[in-house]
This record gives sequence, structure tokens and C-alpha cells, in this order.
Amino acid sequence: MYIQQLYTGCLSEAAYYIESDGKAAIIDPLRDIEEYLVLAKERKATIQYIFETHFHADFVSGHLDLAQASGAPIVFGPETETSFPIYKAKDGEIFKLGSVTIEVLHTPGHTVESSCFLLREANGDPYAIFTGDTLFVGDVGRPDLSSGNLSQEDLAALLYDSLQKKIAPLPDHIILYPAHGPGSSCGKNLGPDTISTLGEERKTNYALKASSREEFIKAVTDGLNTPPQYFSVNARINKEGYESLDEVMENAMKPLSIEAFKKLIADDDTICLDTRVSSEFVDGFIPGSINIGLDGRFAEWAGSLLPFDKPFVLVTEPGKEKESVVRLARVGFAQMSGYLEGGFANWKEAGEPIDLIVNIEADEFAMDLPFDIKLKVVDVRRETEFADGHVAGARNIPLETLTDPGAMAEFEDSDNIYVHCAGGYRSTIAASLFKRQGIHNLHNIIGGWDAIKKLDGIDIVKENSVLN
Repeated sequence: MYIQQLYTGCLSEAAYYIESDGKAAIIDPLRDIEEYLVLAKERKATIQYIFETHFHADFVSGHLDLAQASGAPIVFGPETETSFPIYKAKDGEIFKLGSVTIEVLHTPGHTVESSCFLLREANGDPYAIFTGDTLFVGDVGRPDLSSGNLSQEDLAALLYDSLQKKIAPLPDHIILYPAHGPGSSCGKNLGPDTISTLGEERKTNYALKASSREEFIKAVTDGLNTPPQYFSVNARINKEGYESLDEVMENAMKPLSIEAFKKLIADDDTICLDTRVSSEFVDGFIPGSINIGLDGRFAEWAGSLLPFDKPFVLVTEPGKEKESVVRLARVGFAQMSGYLEGGFANWKEAGEPIDLIVNIEADEFAMDLPFDIKLKVVDVRRETEFADGHVAGARNIPLETLTDPGAMAEFEDSDNIYVHCAGGYRSTIAASLFKRQGIHNLHNIIGGWDAIKKLDGIDIVKENSVLN
């Protein structure tokens, strides 16, 4: 038996490759399936099953493309309804994989169709469980994302029963393989590891320590942030189907001359997305561009901020075109019309108009703060980050809300705006969004809050009502 976790850090997502006697199964594949096909080929194995734990909300699964490429069936658990052919397994149904078996455990709660897959050794002993979004390291799946007319309290109650009836009876030594790790928005506060054991989770996971259904429901529903806007889009795509990644790539991987590029961005509906790192973007970019750098949680922020119904053109670091397209496609973006051939350097050398963002050191911001009556501090960290300490008088506009209607309505170009996040990645995105809205008198604070909080003389405020 061979198991490999295939972890994608920018999405905090784990897919799994399981193999026994030349037969393989893939659990929760990403949309770009080449890694699974190559791994099976290298190990001289045949992909026999594609298991899906549920309809994922935070990425587009590769189940359709992988089924087409491998001929393997797509297996979901009970209560699953799709617009494409699947094998709908029964609760307790057993699938033979070489000399081992995989048992379906229907565990509704995160969603109604959520299921875990229990891997048993050749002698029948339980060895590992693939829990999807039912149980994480240190957390459980949030119960507020989908599932028809059920409330989050209804789903949390189902999740409690699933954990008590299906997971709790299993032995401590079983290895826990969840679908997500730290940073995922599919739970409230996942632990730092991507693998655990049931015994360890019984000791440390708050959700498994609840003494009653009521206590559990309160624990898992309190403090839930609003899910990212793209979650509902991705869940629908995974349920209804999508065009193949090859088709998306064919349209997106078109090199565009400067003239062709200019014609496309002349349409106000077309978004120019610049995926270069922030340090390069601030020094010069095509006016109106939105920067989301590949060096951060790129796909997550693209899905949270950008519309799915408008066309894109890309500006990338040369050689990063394919990576940009694939990572956008992972969260459901398909309307990409090509990329600027030669990147921004080509645009600049041609003498085309450029814009820039002024970076400012934190200590210079501290000197300006007491004297500039037009100065407005915009903190784009999340509400809980802001509450844990911020500059007195700062406006908190979490980055994920900055594209909401009216989010920038209070600002005028005559305002002297200083924008920051924790370290600089999010604030550069925010600055590009302000620029796109015609607000240009702004400064991006280098190092963000991490640098500001170390300075003397800054009036720092905490919002204890939010933290408690």
C-alpha cells in the first residue's frame, strides 16, 4: 500500500493518491490533473477510482477531466445530485483497491452529501481515514456554506451526529487525512499540520470535546466569517460541470501584441490582471491594472475580488503565463483572452502610458501622521486583525470587501490616503483597486502593520468588544 498527500499551499488543499497492487485511487483532485496521471504512470499503476468527499466550494475539482483521461468512475457518497454521470455510493459500501478496501462513511454536516473514506488494510483493520471537510486538524468543516433549506444550526447538528456515530467509534491510531490545512476558509481556525491521528484530535480538537449537541452547535457556529464570494460559484461548478482545462488553456495562452492588448482593455468590461510580485508592480504598471501577485494566496484573492462573468487579459512575469492561467482556472475563471506578449517590459519600452504606486516606509508615515489633516489611514486587514491592534482613527476596510458597491465612496482624490495590511501583499492589491477607481493620491506602507506596531509614538487602539 502506498499513500501520497498532494498538497497545494496557496489553496491549503490536499488531494490524495492511494495505491495497492498496481491499482490507484485519487481523492479530491484539483482541476489540473497532470500530476496524478504522471504519478500513476511513474508507479506503473492504473487509476481505478476518483473519490470526491463533497462538492468543494473553494476550488474546482478535476473529477471530470480526470475521469475523461483515465476512464475511472467518479464516486460520490449518498445524497449527491449532479448534472453529469457519477457512481453514487451507499453508506457503508466497500470498494476493493488491490489488496486493500475503501469504505464509504456518509458524514453529512459540512454539506449534506459529505462523506469520509475509511481505508482498511488487507486483513480488514482500519488504517487511515480521508475526512474531506468533515474533520480537520484542530477544527471541523463550517456548516454554513450550502445544502438547500437547512440552516447552519441544522447542518451543525448533522455534523455532530456524523462525528459521534461514524468517527468516534474508530480507534485512536487511525491516520487522519483531511482535505485542507492551515489558512483554509472552509473552517474557522485549522491547525498548523495537514496530517494527524484520531487520538490526537480527541485530545486537542475543540469540536470533538463538546459534551452535548447544543454545545457543539454553538462552538462551530460562533465566530464564522462571511465565506468568500467565489465559494458558491465553485460549488455550483463542481455540481453542474465545466469545460475542460485544455479548452480554457487554449483561449488563455494566446500571446497578444501591444495593439491587440490595447484593443481588448479599451473595453471597460475587460479586466487587466497583473500577476507580478508587488515589489515589481508598484514601480510601474499598465493604468487600470489590478495586481494580485502569484507569490501569495493568489487564486483565493482572485476568486474573492474579481467577477466571474467578465473577460480577462493577463500581464505576467515572462514564463509565468501558464502558472497564472492554471491557478485562476482552479477557482473557476474561464474567460481569459490572452496575455501581453513580452510582459510589462515590452509595454514600457514601447512608450505606452504607465502608472505607479508610491511606497513609503513606516517611520515616514509616523512623521506625517500628526500634521496632515487630509491624511486617511486605510487598514485592509480582516476585522479580527484590526481589532487586535490598529492605528487610532484608521478606517478598517477588509480587502475582501473593497470591491463591494460603495466601499470607496467616502474617499476623494484630494484625500491623502495611506493604505496598509499586515505585511504588504494585501495592501498592494488594495492600492491597485483604489487606482482603478480613479483615486490616485495614495501611499502603500512598506511592511504594513508588522512595521508600524514597532514604532514609538503611534497611538494604537484595540477593539476588545470584537475580540471577546
